[in-house]
Amino acid sequence: MNVVENLAELRLARSGLSLPVGFVPTMGFLHEGHLSLVRQARHDCVSVVVSIYVNPTQFGPNEDFTKYPRDLKRDLELLRSEGVDLVWTPSDKIMYPTGYQTWVVVEEVTKPLEGEIRAGHFRGVTTVVTKLFNAVQPHKAYFGQKDAQQAAVIRRMTRDLDFPIEIVVCPTMREVDGLAMSSRNIYLNPKERVAAITLSRGLFAAKEAFDAGEQVASHLRRVVLDTLATEPLVKVQYVSCAHPDTLQELKGPVKRALLSLAVTVGKTRLIDNVILS
Repeated sequence: MNVVENLAELRLARSGLSLPVGFVPTMGFLHEGHLSLVRQARHDCVSVVVSIYVNPTQFGPNEDFTKYPRDLKRDLELLRSEGVDLVWTPSDKIMYPTGYQTWVVVEEVTKPLEGEIRAGHFRGVTTVVTKLFNAVQPHKAYFGQKDAQQAAVIRRMTRDLDFPIEIVVCPTMREVDGLAMSSRNIYLNPKERVAAITLSRGLFAAKEAFDAGEQVASHLRRVVLDTLATEPLVKVQYVSCAHPDTLQELKGPVKRALLSLAVTVGKTRLIDNVILS
């Protein structure tokens, strides 16, 4: 496995890879969710590239950038065991050199949900992913369904900017008790970890109701909210039942929707979602 940091090394290493190339962008501190993307890329493509970069521009001033978990040595060992061909670990100086002033902005799909709460977050995401795409030049790029809005934004950006890249969105990986895997789960203390199960419990309860015939958007939101309300450690930021592509909130009966939520458990912010179809 080749590990490179600067852009010249990356381009040289990338030029020697067999095609097609699959790409998994990450912020490190890898878990089974990340590795499932790597395995899908390995299944689909001849060569696999992974980036590890904690992107400062997608964190707000009161968010956890400095405390975000990092363990590069462990990450590289995991990626080596998965047969990854090339890992890029750029620095801030490489990604945002002195005088940097160019940003990529996707409009409508970034405004609701995470965009409403985390001002500037998606500008950071779309800018860094554009730079990663330009540098790696993959044929396919892999993202997790857990970050559903991010996936929708990247799909929109890829279409609008004519990137010759197929965006592959893979299912959310969950712990045995249903909690969506996340690098931030490490922040949860034992009581908070138990409380966090309520997120998936509420979403799955609403999905069961939908499958049984309950298709009114407000009723489905209420199922989730009622479940979350049973756990005092969970503080709700939003529960959404939205169109899965535009992310506009739905009213009345729905046939297809993204049911998503964001909460805080203690000091840890968690998101999760399910697709209703």
